Amino acid sequence: MEDVLDVYEKPYDPKRPIICMDEQPRQLIGETRNPIPAKPGQVERYDYEYVRNGTVNNFMFFEPLGNWRRVSVRESKAQRDWAEEIAHLLDIDFPDAQVVVLVCDNFDTHKIGALYKRFPAEQAHAYARRLEIHYTPRHGSWLNAAEIELSVLSCQCLDERIADLETFCRKVKAWQDARNASGKGVDWQFTTKDARIKLKRLYPQF
Repeated sequence: MEDVLDVYEKPYDPKRPIICMDEQPRQLIGETRNPIPAKPGQVERYDYEYVRNGTVNNFMFFEPLGNWRRVSVRESKAQRDWAEEIAHLLDIDFPDAQVVVLVCDNFDTHKIGALYKRFPAEQAHAYARRLEIHYTPRHGSWLNAAEIELSVLSCQCLDERIADLETFCRKVKAWQDARNASGKGVDWQFTTKDARIKLKRLYPQF
């Protein structure tokens, strides 16, 4: 925990951007009957029955100090998917960064080995050298600022039934662009000193 909190205390450095990454599975849900549109004095009504059209996975990459985020929608969340997203992060999003400091949970697909399974060894090694990973502890995903952005995404964009992948991607992209244009970031205030007070029960007692 303190390792992640130390990362958040570092000043902004474009050569070593701090990026928080998290995932969010979502269902594609279709209607069985046409909803009744809203009218004066009456909200929109829709049937309680629905059709499951499969699932997708949101990959959220969020730079708290840079007020930037990218959401990538994929149909799966395997090691291959994570490796390709990391390659995009390093090659496209931050090509000039010497090292990308990545905060993410310790999920079994979030490993350097995933890069070697997806790319040739030389290319995977080059990616690995530019990646500094800090894992959140078990049951400590709340330390990942990307969770805040995923929560905002859910409330502002994904609070309705979306039936197909194309519509889902379009809505997420529109939210991402508007959010980036607004310059919204996160002012993280919880420090290691705070943790040692508020979470005293989790520390060894001497």
